Amino acid sequence: MLLAFDLDGTLIPEQGREVPAPTAAALARLRELGVRVAVITGRDRAPRAVLEAAQPDAVATNNGGRVELGGELHREARFTADELAAVLAHELEDARVVVFTAQGPYALIPPNQQPEPWMVERGVRPLADAPADEPALKVGFYHPGVADFAARLRESHPHLVLTGAQPPYTEFLTVTPTGAHKGAALTLIAEGLGVPLERTVVFGDSDNDVAMLELAGYAVQVGELPLLTPHAHAQVSGPEALGAYLEELADSLEE
Repeated sequence: MLLAFDLDGTLIPEQGREVPAPTAAALARLRELGVRVAVITGRDRAPRAVLEAAQPDAVATNNGGRVELGGELHREARFTADELAAVLAHELEDARVVVFTAQGPYALIPPNQQPEPWMVERGVRPLADAPADEPALKVGFYHPGVADFAARLRESHPHLVLTGAQPPYTEFLTVTPTGAHKGAALTLIAEGLGVPLERTVVFGDSDNDVAMLELAGYAVQVGELPLLTPHAHAQVSGPEALGAYLEELADSLEE
């Protein structure tokens, strides 16, 4: 069996850094029972404390575009130069734009805008400083007009993967290259670990989790976002309730 977890709002609280103690204890018990664990996140990197607590067999970042198995890079989806140029030709006045590379994020923050707290904490570098030969893996936009831009981009570049730009993420849009989504990451990880998809259980709370919820053998919605409900077999109220759910799963495996 493979358990695959989104991070923010699922395995950890939103913008958190640590796995709640009951969840960490349940994961340790499940690993002893031979269950494999994966983290599949929209972040460009998982916090060290999370990795130490979860001890995942695989980690996928950038909405599934970058996949590591056993600490080794397995796949990295990159924008072509033309795709990146099209994405950055957004015409969103005063938009805050973040380009994520394997070496870290670079941001364009207009003079009249403020960076997000995580950008300050990470010391995100200016987009103008990004090396021309450094491949882009993900682009994020903060702007009230992202929905209209997303519609135009879907029409002009339908192969790109877009998430957000809809309630409750009306002012945030993420764009990743072709095939860079959590469903593809789940498939690669399951194949790499030798686990059939029907033996996978996934946990997610937001729209970028839909792709893996649809593919998994069993899908668990964390939280109450309405757009996820049709894709889930079960639901837990939030990260604070996940530990108890996992303990019940361990109990069932021991029977």
